[in-house]
Amino acid sequence: MSRRALVTGATGGLGLTLTQALLDDGYTVLAAGRSPAAIDRLRAMGAETLTGDLFELGPDRLCKHMDVVFHAAALSSPWGPDADFQRANVDLTRDLLAAAQRAGVGSFVFVSSPSVYARWADQTGLTEDTPWPARPLNAYSRTKGEAERLVVAADAPDFRTVSIRPRAIIGPDDAVLLPRILRLVKRGRFPLFRNGRALVEMTDVRDAARAIRLADVHREAAGGQAINITGGRPLPVRDLVGRLGQALGVEVRIVSIPLPVGQALSVGADALCRILPGQPEPVLTPYTLSTLAWSQTFDLGKARRLLGYVPAHDAVETALAVAPGLAAS
Repeated sequence: MSRRALVTGATGGLGLTLTQALLDDGYTVLAAGRSPAAIDRLRAMGAETLTGDLFELGPDRLCKHMDVVFHAAALSSPWGPDADFQRANVDLTRDLLAAAQRAGVGSFVFVSSPSVYARWADQTGLTEDTPWPARPLNAYSRTKGEAERLVVAADAPDFRTVSIRPRAIIGPDDAVLLPRILRLVKRGRFPLFRNGRALVEMTDVRDAARAIRLADVHREAAGGQAINITGGRPLPVRDLVGRLGQALGVEVRIVSIPLPVGQALSVGADALCRILPGQPEPVLTPYTLSTLAWSQTFDLGKARRLLGYVPAHDAVETALAVAPGLAAS
């Protein structure tokens, strides 16, 4: 019998891929999101759709008659008003959890983020037991961590909850990570710290979607757990920038910036932009600095053990393949 699934954030890059993967696996999907253009794509896939703000659509209405909720909707950005992140990432998750429990939903899979680990230090071989920093680097990290705690704590024998943390998702519909990098690559000058040796570990969107689906398939084993997901192939930031430049036909000159300068600039710009009218996004934030200057790699043992997850795609090759299209958009 087909499982009936709600996918929130279905009009985002991950949501689109996840919806297609679920439909291919025999799920009946109600896809909810904001983008009318992407909603048309979801309908063409065969999903039922709802367009609009999830609070206005109503969590109880969304969860009614569902077997599983895949909660991928989020405000994902290195910068923005704290209140916006709180509403989108924590309040909505709390409301959806409560609505799912009232509706008798049996499984709730939350898309969290390894940004909860972000700090100004190299971190290699991170596991799910690695402590988070006491002070999150931005509102996104803080609120994703807070929402994840709510999800994990809600796990019960009749309501299995799992938190999946896909790192640096790469795909053709990416509107967050790769487009920001490509804007700098296209200029031909890319600022880097510590000689660009920091390791970044990205995840192909198809692998991320598969891990999220597997969290429902293996909900009994994975219930109450948070699980890190990556493509498992770390690469120095400098090499990634160079290869993206080649993909775009751009000769990229690395601009080496002393780390203390970057630290002072990010902290100062963060403080200044918070008091400027409109709170414009700084050129460099403390969180963005953490991703460019320090390594973050992961041990995928728990994902293999609980989900049977092994990366099937090379996220770097995916980034090189989709870069020209994203750069032109």
